[in-house]
Amino acid sequence: MSVVSLPLPRTAPEIEHDTVSRLAATVSRRLTRARAEEIVPVLADVLSDVAAALHLESCWVAEFTPSGNMAYVHVAAMATVRAGTPAPGTAVHHWFLDRLARGEVIEQSGDDEVRRPAAHVHAASLLGLPVSIAGAVVCGLVVETARWPPRWPALLVERVQLLAEIIGAALLRCRHDAAPRRHLAPAERSNARLEVSNGYLKEEIKGDREIDNIVGESAALKLALARLAQVAPTNSSVLLFGQTGTGKELFARAVHERSRRNGRPLVRVNCAALPPTLVESELFGHEKGAFTGAVALRQGRFELADGGTLFLDEIGDLTPDVQVRFLRVLQEGEFERVGSSRTRTVDVRVIAATHHDLEAAVANGRFRADLYYRLSVYPIRLPSLRERREDIPSLVWFFINRHQRELGRNITKVPAAVMEMLQRHDWPGNVRELENVVERAMIASSGDTLCLDDPYPFVYGAALTAAPGTQAPDTPDSGSLYPDNLDNSQRRHIEAVLERCGWRINGAGNAADRLGIHPNTLRFRLQKLGINRPVGKRARGTQGSQIAR
Repeated sequence: MSVVSLPLPRTAPEIEHDTVSRLAATVSRRLTRARAEEIVPVLADVLSDVAAALHLESCWVAEFTPSGNMAYVHVAAMATVRAGTPAPGTAVHHWFLDRLARGEVIEQSGDDEVRRPAAHVHAASLLGLPVSIAGAVVCGLVVETARWPPRWPALLVERVQLLAEIIGAALLRCRHDAAPRRHLAPAERSNARLEVSNGYLKEEIKGDREIDNIVGESAALKLALARLAQVAPTNSSVLLFGQTGTGKELFARAVHERSRRNGRPLVRVNCAALPPTLVESELFGHEKGAFTGAVALRQGRFELADGGTLFLDEIGDLTPDVQVRFLRVLQEGEFERVGSSRTRTVDVRVIAATHHDLEAAVANGRFRADLYYRLSVYPIRLPSLRERREDIPSLVWFFINRHQRELGRNITKVPAAVMEMLQRHDWPGNVRELENVVERAMIASSGDTLCLDDPYPFVYGAALTAAPGTQAPDTPDSGSLYPDNLDNSQRRHIEAVLERCGWRINGAGNAADRLGIHPNTLRFRLQKLGINRPVGKRARGTQGSQIAR
């Protein structure tokens, strides 16, 4: 996407970028929950909120036809132009709209004349951000202000671009809903809207794009991302396999967002969570009266994902009879609702995920071979966290930044001992487990330094996974690491560290610091384990240092 930028001599003041992120989440919820016929008036209110939050004089959206002509101008509710009215040809200069329609980002200073369709203010700074979906420019968000100098910070532009993309997705959904569907009768369209409003299908637009949540630079992760980039633009089925907690859903969303189907929904089904008696109804839908409790017609996930992507998590848990019907949909795009003899056709891309060994399941007859080969057109293996330990520091800081505000913390330091413990741990729960540990540690940390809530599983995991002939930091000799009682292991380890620190708990380089925990956590552990400073043992160090009692 090219950029048209005029000379901008000054630098704008910083805006709290979290404010824009929170605004994006609110805008996403409002537009996602709105029915198609409500999107235009809701959008007018949304633009008012954006203008107020960013201190703008004007905030408007130019909507374009598929051929690139401007169809409508949507303006804030507070403006004088009615939202959704056809755009007058003289509302803005044609060069501006032409470049916006071609997908160019435009930054303009207030010295240049552009007529505005809303408040007609003479703004000091103007920013135009186009939104392209499936290769076509759907709309452009234009924001103007006279309160800032004309230089827009790059991070702020990125956040405002996210707002624009949320709005563009809503306008595209409105456009698709307005067009008649060949294979859906009016009653079925009404039912689809009802299902959406009840939360059966939710369009999840988050503050950050999902691919940005795939954190790491390790060779194993880069290989998986390279394969993702290769297959995403195609319509081929994708099989994601890896241990629990390795990020299969993040990868599925990233594949969908980079496909030609990203303007249509991504529908997720957790096959392991569905009762066996309801799997067929959930996947294929049912007619009213098809079975006891079927009081109304219901569309299945395949119908709701028509034109988009269906993500089948834990595909290895499908029962054999459902596997047969599922194979037919993949091969022919045809199925029948439960209780109906009418054949329906859908166009769905399937992304499947599993932590099972499907090849072994095929060998012992638990999974159909023909279904396996149909699903695994392009397999992507997601590495476990212990295969990419070098990514753990980046992930730790990512999770710290994610949870800072909600937990009311300001963590700026992670002790080297703590990071080393985390990197040496085996992480059977992978990235999901790491996030939980970091969040617990943040809750337990009252200052600016991250302290593990309970470091001992990581201490002993570090010692047990240390390279042959080496010893993990601050651990006793290896002979003391294998007693038959975990409390004894912890007691010996803590006593050894206290000995090295002169039985001091607080302060840089002392016991709590070297163990990577809060002093109060250490005191609680000492009391629980019955550890006391030996009689006659004098505490070393500066006067006033706190010692173990």
